[in-house]
Amino acid sequence: MAETIISPGVFQRENDISFISPAPAEIGACVIGPTVKGPVEIPTTVTSYNEYVRVFGETFESASSKQEFFTSIAAKNYFSQGGNSLLVARVVTGSFTAAGSTHISSSENLSNQPFQLETIGKGTIYNSSGNQNSDSSLVNGTSDNLRWEISNKNEAKGTFTLSVRRGDDNLKNKIVLETFNNLSLDPNSSNYIEKVIGNQVEAINGAGDNVSVTGEYINRSKYIRVSAVSPTINFIGNDGNRRLGSLTGSLPINESGSFSSATGAIVVGGDNYYDDASTRVQGLTAENYTKVITLLGNSDDYKFNVLTAPGLNSSDHSSKIGSLIDIAESRGDCIFIADLYGHGATVSNVTGQADVLNSSYAASYWPWLQTQSATGKNVWAPASVFIPGVYAFTDGSSAPWFAPAGLIRGGLAGVIQAERRLSRTDRDSLYDSKVNPIATFPGTGIAVFGQKTLQTKASALDRVNVRRLLIELKEFLGNQAQNLVFEQNTVNTRNKFLSSVNPYLDSVVQRQGLYSYRVVMDDTNNSADVIDRNQLVGQIFIQPAKTAEFIVLDFTVEPTGATFGA
Repeated sequence: MAETIISPGVFQRENDISFISPAPAEIGACVIGPTVKGPVEIPTTVTSYNEYVRVFGETFESASSKQEFFTSIAAKNYFSQGGNSLLVARVVTGSFTAAGSTHISSSENLSNQPFQLETIGKGTIYNSSGNQNSDSSLVNGTSDNLRWEISNKNEAKGTFTLSVRRGDDNLKNKIVLETFNNLSLDPNSSNYIEKVIGNQVEAINGAGDNVSVTGEYINRSKYIRVSAVSPTINFIGNDGNRRLGSLTGSLPINESGSFSSATGAIVVGGDNYYDDASTRVQGLTAENYTKVITLLGNSDDYKFNVLTAPGLNSSDHSSKIGSLIDIAESRGDCIFIADLYGHGATVSNVTGQADVLNSSYAASYWPWLQTQSATGKNVWAPASVFIPGVYAFTDGSSAPWFAPAGLIRGGLAGVIQAERRLSRTDRDSLYDSKVNPIATFPGTGIAVFGQKTLQTKASALDRVNVRRLLIELKEFLGNQAQNLVFEQNTVNTRNKFLSSVNPYLDSVVQRQGLYSYRVVMDDTNNSADVIDRNQLVGQIFIQPAKTAEFIVLDFTVEPTGATFGA
């Protein structure tokens, strides 16, 4: 409120200009590929490798041999290198459905079901139903599926406890994953079972570019949702007592059960893993990726700054690699790590593929690398499995605008050996064709030794660190500009933007991301005509910092007696 000054005196005011501009939101990588279990084709964020294993699994059996998908190896490497957030998009082949709870009986009639449950993840791996052993363990119970248990039924209050247990536990050694206490079948209760656990189902819409949600209550369980309920309305009357004695018959009895009837097998036959170049690498074909690629074009719902799809390569799956590059370009907020060839390629094979690609929103690395899988075997994997981890380490140790390469930031954790030891000539050929070499240095280790994007034309954006700088700046400045939408187009609004943007860009200069910058948002680019069109225009001029990739040291030998100047 305006202050009115009438009589003489001292007036004190406060002008708080200490508002701190928020830092860019924590955004991580996105990996597309098959997983052991989890939500199908619905991108899901995990924040640790333990959470990844809980949601998506780790190893599985195929042809009596234990296997691990590239997706899992990529997640493990990413988090071990300091990654904080990973968006995982599970790709499958065939029809996958959730597992439903086996019959839950009521006290009134054992044939009635008070409610039904369903797993959030899909696939036959969630089926745990079958005979029980003498210790109450399930014959079909594994660490990847579930069982349910009802306990603590209270007939006076109309409540009960529901526990979600791991499928491979037993009566003496219960492994309880979640517990929901004092649940009620009364929709008017704050502990109504659907409110507490959730009942939503997610599915990709007809256009394939968004996820539609059905169900009233958000899924608060990490494992299950309520698929059906026979509600008991007003179990407790206004006097705080049970309204009708007969209502107790609707409550579930204390018992345990399993899940069944899910469809969708991980292994469908003819699958190939690791270095076996085949049309069914990891059990998938390129077309299985179509839905997920389309969905990830939705930049409003899915945020990530690095995109990778280990298992796809430009030589065998050129159309899908092209689609992934298009996604990165249209979003403008991420860089795609493209594999160019399967295992066993030559330098000329790889450079030939790189020469036909042209984008500053994509980068490629070679050769393939060997690592130890969770199966205990040493396996070969494409570079795209490891590079997001290198980017994550660079972000944590320096900043996104530092080159994710060299012996300081380009080291590859967990790598045993490279498919090929690159000579200097090999590295020159690769780098000249926009492929970043992964070099082996005796006594030092294996490291990324290049940081070119796949852009053909020479410019600042033919370097990964500059592209990632632009992605970082656009993310922050875009978020600040978003706050101006529908604000008054006045000097005050422009100054509000400048007061948040300039300090941030100053900090980028101090952290060696920029040499200099200038932000213009004033009358020079916001004339009356622009304002009348309901537009607010800002211009950001930047000079990105360049990296020293070619170090030249001149040694001059002088005769004895020569003097050296200061």
